[in-house]
Amino acid sequence: MAAAVAAMAAALREWAAVAARQDAAWRAVLAAWAPLLGSLSGLAAQIRAAQRLAWGGSPLRAFGDLRVRLWRKQRGAAEALLEQLGVRRAELRAVRDAVGAGVAGVLRLYEERAAELGLAAALRRGPRCPSLADALEGLQDVERYYRHLYPSAAGLSGQRWRVPFPRCCPYRARRYLESKLLLRRVSCANLADMEALPQSWERILERYKEDVVQDMLLKISLFVDNHRELCCSPGS
Repeated sequence: MAAAVAAMAAALREWAAVAARQDAAWRAVLAAWAPLLGSLSGLAAQIRAAQRLAWGGSPLRAFGDLRVRLWRKQRGAAEALLEQLGVRRAELRAVRDAVGAGVAGVLRLYEERAAELGLAAALRRGPRCPSLADALEGLQDVERYYRHLYPSAAGLSGQRWRVPFPRCCPYRARRYLESKLLLRRVSCANLADMEALPQSWERILERYKEDVVQDMLLKISLFVDNHRELCCSPGS
């Protein structure tokens, strides 16, 4: 049993190091994401204002092709911003997928060692050490956090790993749909939605303001650093 616990601790240590780096990358992308949404919002407001302008009844009517040239310029600017946003979306997707793949690997190892560990050992806590079940729950909470902020219709893969412990998911399907629909609204065909992008995105982020990733990395760190307590506790 001690060998299995040590193997799980090593896998969690490796995953936590990767997750910490990915979290830093995620935060950097989100920091770059906000100005892009702000620029798209401002451009959408300009395009809508130009569409409402009575060109035929203004001094600008003397410039017959001005309206078309302005539209082309605005659309070109929007397409350039959308291209930059697409790059950032790909970076968010890469973080989500890297974290999820690591989670799947750790849970796969648990399934391979589950018989050796036993359910009682997986649920056992020490004076300073959360249980292995607590650590694995935290692992999945981190993966779910990224997946809900950057959703995928099919998930990271066709297979979802599960651990046989009671657990509670703090997130709602409504939040999943909000972020998914927001990403789909980023289009020149939906100027009103594009103009409201910064506010919509901030509302979604506000619901995730709790530092889920850092809290769960701390829980996993406590397990990794103190897992030997579990092998020395009564009943081990």
